[in-house]
Parts: sequence; structure tokens; C-alpha cells
Amino acid sequence: MKDEREQMVYTIKSKYGLGSSDVLSVMLQIPREKFVPKRYRDMVYHDGPVSIGYGQTMSQPYTVAYMTDLLELTGKEKVLEIGTGSGYQAAVLSRLAKGVYTVEIIRQLADGAKKTLKKLGFRNVYVRKGSGEYGWRKNAPYDAIIVTAGLGDKVPEELFDQLKKGGVLVAPLGRGHDKTMTRFEKNKNGEIIREKFGIFHFVPFVEEKD
Repeated sequence: MKDEREQMVYTIKSKYGLGSSDVLSVMLQIPREKFVPKRYRDMVYHDGPVSIGYGQTMSQPYTVAYMTDLLELTGKEKVLEIGTGSGYQAAVLSRLAKGVYTVEIIRQLADGAKKTLKKLGFRNVYVRKGSGEYGWRKNAPYDAIIVTAGLGDKVPEELFDQLKKGGVLVAPLGRGHDKTMTRFEKNKNGEIIREKFGIFHFVPFVEEKD
């Protein structure tokens, strides 16, 4: 699979022009195939999302790289991820941050990701089953927050409350399947500065049911 990982990274660089050496180096090392059911492994390195069951997908490699790059991690950060899914994005983040706290609403995915991450030796990733709209207040505040499912028009206020001043939150926003990748920064006064990037496709954010 190493050759396929090399081709994946080459595609991200050549087709999309993303040249973040730190992010791509990490993605070159992590066995993406370990994070999906065996029946989907022949598609795991192609240029698109991969089904992981329960109506969810593991994001396209470029999307993982792009969102990670927008966080501008230095290795010292505490990161909150909303939407653990397969655990692959958390694995990538764990090699670029001090600690990753990740929340998944679908119990089977949360349990599966926890098992996979532990088996592969990712010791600084903490998985919790819960509704991402509430974040993970116990471990707040966070230096960075990443939302890996498509939100509507706005980010839940609870997530901004759990973001440190000077921190960054990245989330796909918009109605329908087309989402605008959006980067928010909380300045020293607590004000939120928004910056919009390209269009990406995401499965919908799953909210807690009454």
C-alpha cells in the first residue's frame, strides 16, 4: 500500500497544488486502509471519499490534507474534532498536535475508531461517543477545532465558546451537498473573524435526536 500512499500524496500536490510538507509527510506514513471496512479497501487511496458504513464516509484525501493545513498546527496544540468517523482524520491530526479530542455521535463508529487508533498506537487521541454540537467541554478550551461533517449556515455557538482566544476553527458550511470551507479565528478580544475558501462535498452533520 506504500506505493498507493505515495500516489495519493503526489495527486494532492500535482492536481490540487497543496504543498504542505508536514501534512503530506504524515499522510504518507499513516495506513489509510486500516481505517475502513475490508470491503472498501480497494478504493481507499482513490481521489474521492470512501464509505465507512452507517451513511458516513471517510473524506477524500485532499479534503483531509486541506482542512488540516488550514489549522496551521505547530505540534503544541490541543485539538477538538467533531465527527470522528473512521478515525483517520484524528490520526493525521495526532501527528501534528499535542492531543486530539474527538467526538462521534454514531456509537459503532466511535467504538471502531477507538479500537483502530489504539491498535495502531495513536496514544494522544481521545474518543468519546456524543453529539458534536456540544463539543467536549470537559477538556476545553482548545487551540483548534475541526468539524468534519457539513453544517448548515452557522457553527454551534458552543464550539466557539470552547475555542481559545487566538484559536482557529475550520468547518464546511452551507445548504445542500456543496459546502464552503470556512476558517474562523477568535482574536484576542474574543471576536470571530471569518475567511471563506473553496467548495467541498460533505455528508450532513448528524445532530442528537430528542
